[in-house]
Amino acid sequence: MSTLTLDMPRHKLHPTSPKREDGDGSVQVKLDPNVKIEGAKVFAVYGKGGIGKSTTSSNLSVAFSKLGKRVLQIGCDPKHDSTFTLTKKLMPTVIDVLESVNFHAEELQVEDFVYEGYNGVMCVEAGGPPAGTGCGGYVVGQTVKLLKEHHLLEETDVVIFDVLGDVVCGGFAAPLQHADRAIIVTANDFDSIYAMNRIVAAIKAKSKNYDVRLGGVIANRSKDTDQIDKYNAVVGLETMGHFQDLDVIRRSRLQKSTLFELDPTPEVLGVQAEYLRVAEALWKGVEPLEATPMKDRDIFELLGFD
Repeated sequence: MSTLTLDMPRHKLHPTSPKREDGDGSVQVKLDPNVKIEGAKVFAVYGKGGIGKSTTSSNLSVAFSKLGKRVLQIGCDPKHDSTFTLTKKLMPTVIDVLESVNFHAEELQVEDFVYEGYNGVMCVEAGGPPAGTGCGGYVVGQTVKLLKEHHLLEETDVVIFDVLGDVVCGGFAAPLQHADRAIIVTANDFDSIYAMNRIVAAIKAKSKNYDVRLGGVIANRSKDTDQIDKYNAVVGLETMGHFQDLDVIRRSRLQKSTLFELDPTPEVLGVQAEYLRVAEALWKGVEPLEATPMKDRDIFELLGFD
């Protein structure tokens, strides 16, 4: 019985495997510059992973709907959990539905990938390509294309993109191609602000070719905002909303509910009022912020307690 040795040539180890360039067969990003969202106000929500972007996005969506706006929320994360507090379930992703029809998009119906959530908020989970095989920008592009083909964007006042973590590669920066304002969710700690700085850099780069501009910062899960304030003052950002680390917010996720569905305790009503205030400010229009990201070393020196 022969034994394979470590010094055996690779073509002997895998005699039937054709040699291919790394990335062959993957789904790469090819954004169509002609596929644009027109008519609706578009916001892209970014921030460090686990910072509460989905909670922020979903409650903002409801707040907009409470103001009488027609809202569409698009989750841009392979975990497809952006909208589950709105729909009470994990929905199929656009990429999963497309795969089920062998990527023949003309065979899809609206109800195959768009679901109605709480208070009429329309929900879409873009999803992502299989791990290691492609770019999230492809999925975002296909999602917007499908929405346009089915004329759903013509009946929408507000579109909210809830974007994966602090990934700012070309793919997951794709929502910035469509957004009017980018909103960054952060906590009052070094890691969150460090991630925010990278996002500021990505938005600054995208703003050279697209209309997107920074709208502001939402402080989340934080009693204080002193570190956020210190960073904002240097780079040119402003905090537009503040949500403290309240147990009622954690419980809302466990109950698969938005904060607008909970019993109206004073604490809940206070959080609802803040979301409504932020939504109203965004609808009226916030001035674009021309922020300049910091060098990594400078952030290390800036933040921290005296």
